[in-house]
Amino acid sequence: MQSRLSSFIESMANVLIGYFVSLLVQLAVYPLYGATFTFRQNVEIGLIFMVVAIVRSYVIRRWFNARIHAAALRLAGE
Repeated sequence: MQSRLSSFIESMANVLIGYFVSLLVQLAVYPLYGATFTFRQNVEIGLIFMVVAIVRSYVIRRWFNARIHAAALRLAGE
């Protein structure tokens, strides 16, 4: 079973990598749709989505971890 801290660290690593990828995508895609933002605004927008992604990833990971643990206990007959 994965600890809450391990779940959080894994979620953070995943989201941080995703943040930098999304920042690059934002810089390329927004102008294609006529949206113009400064670099700072792109960073801020990305940070908002990053916080949401961290919470989402952590909650989903903990939910799945609890379900897997409960299933393992059922299979073990406990």
